Amino acid sequence: MEERSGHIPQTAIVLVCTATLCFATLDALVKYLSQLYPVTILVWARWTVQAIVIVFWLAPQMGTALLRTDNLTAQLFRGGILVASSLCFMSALRILPLAEATALNYSTPALVTIMAVVFLDERMTRIRVAFVAAGLIGMLLIVRPGSNLFQGAALFAIGSAWFYATFQVVTRKLAHEDWRTLMFYQSTFGAAALSFIVPFIDWPESIEWLHVLIIVVCGVIGTLGHYLFLRAFQLATASAITPFTYMQLIWATLIGWVAFSSFPDFWTLIGMAVITGSGLLITLHERRKARSATVAAPTAID
Repeated sequence: MEERSGHIPQTAIVLVCTATLCFATLDALVKYLSQLYPVTILVWARWTVQAIVIVFWLAPQMGTALLRTDNLTAQLFRGGILVASSLCFMSALRILPLAEATALNYSTPALVTIMAVVFLDERMTRIRVAFVAAGLIGMLLIVRPGSNLFQGAALFAIGSAWFYATFQVVTRKLAHEDWRTLMFYQSTFGAAALSFIVPFIDWPESIEWLHVLIIVVCGVIGTLGHYLFLRAFQLATASAITPFTYMQLIWATLIGWVAFSSFPDFWTLIGMAVITGSGLLITLHERRKARSATVAAPTAID
């Protein structure tokens, strides 16, 4: 949908802000549960619930067309990469403050730029180099060698960003596919793959019903966030939506402060601002260069 005179539909803005609130809430719930249960179980449960919701939601509408794809291998690889990103990010959430983990994961736009040069034969211009360098500086300001955040958990967050960047590059390759098919494969493959692993995990002796309910809510919130995000993308262009996706950093900071009594220090806030600025500039620059091309949805961490 084209924007008129730079106008951005208010509905699209509300949808994006609500979607990012869903993702930040999901991450906070996962952070709480990760103190009690293995991360692998949480990732499996999160994608299994979403897979079930999507099948009941989309299968009646599309039938077997939901399975139709021109590149099954790429679809499965994309689903596997998303699972790897979730495993890394939830492992980071287990230890890192919510805001810092989210901010490190938002270095994805800089990493996508690097991967696009390597795998999509795009040219690394001076302005791209500047944006990428700024994003990396922002990461260093947050992690800061010698600080409490300079530990393995920070590497998990950065690893999650790398996996998610790969996920976005593959999504570009599959931009012609139906978005419902993309959602189906990314959810069901993750659930199916982890189903072969979870029986061998050391499960807790019991799981409280309240925690079971929270796990189910996580899957529903994640699905709702994806749906709201895609609806917003249908109402406005990616370049219009992108600035509002960074609301997730604000939500994560506020939720982390209220729920976990954790607020970023001065240098972490500066690093978050640098990552946000470089991510916005990279995305807006790339959108201007390829207005007529089909593009993937903007970054959002789920």
